[in-house]
Amino acid sequence: MNADLLAPYDLTGRVALVTGGAGGIGRACVERLAAYGATVAISCIDGLEDPDAVRGGFGDLAVTVHPLDLRRADSIRRCIAEVADRHGRLDVLVNNAAVGSATVAAFSDDPGGQDSLMLAINADGTLKMCQQFLALPGAPGRKLINISSVGGGIAAFPGFRLSDGMSKAAVSFLTRQLAAEAVHAEVDVFAICPGATNTPMFHASTLSKLSRKDLTAFLSRLPKGRLIEPSEIAALVHFLSSPPSRVLHGAVLDASMGLGVRPGLMSEHRIH
Repeated sequence: MNADLLAPYDLTGRVALVTGGAGGIGRACVERLAAYGATVAISCIDGLEDPDAVRGGFGDLAVTVHPLDLRRADSIRRCIAEVADRHGRLDVLVNNAAVGSATVAAFSDDPGGQDSLMLAINADGTLKMCQQFLALPGAPGRKLINISSVGGGIAAFPGFRLSDGMSKAAVSFLTRQLAAEAVHAEVDVFAICPGATNTPMFHASTLSKLSRKDLTAFLSRLPKGRLIEPSEIAALVHFLSSPPSRVLHGAVLDASMGLGVRPGLMSEHRIH
């Protein structure tokens, strides 16, 4: 492809931090950003994941791994500062790390405690990550990209866990509010709200509970009759990380292939 056409999307010299970058959407983002020249740092769960093991999972791909506990302000400050010190700058923050209805069980088996953790990690943790990133002395053209969800971030779905939807709605609101306050600043702020995506988290929370017959019916009723692939969300993250995305400052993108405009598709399917 013509180098001039690729130039606006070349991320050479840029440093990106992708939280929760070891799998799913996060890993796809890491691979995409690195492929276009970015230096990429990722987070691992402080105290639960071994940074060396996470790093080894990327093979020859050059990434740095930094412990992060989104429940603790000191861990958030340390993670952001560590990345900036290690690489001399931090240009792009992708707030991808979160817990869902299935994965929150790794932290608590109490439903009430899980609800509190969902809000603490997904909403308050993202808030503090944004604040620390924006407090850094940064060069022009920095990008802040929050990953929310079509559930809560765009639309309401019957049966969707309240704390999960609330936390994703909070991320969408946070994005708009920060964008409003930074409309004259040298930083662009966005959110992406994926729909049903082919990730381990979605498999654990939803797909693994379905029989083969129900799974086939469920997938057939999704927009376009399929799951979204993590690489498709990563392509959006790449675009938002590049200079041409500036005109979308403040956008909360519905990346659900139409589920956000027809949320009834989820309730139209009935498991018998």
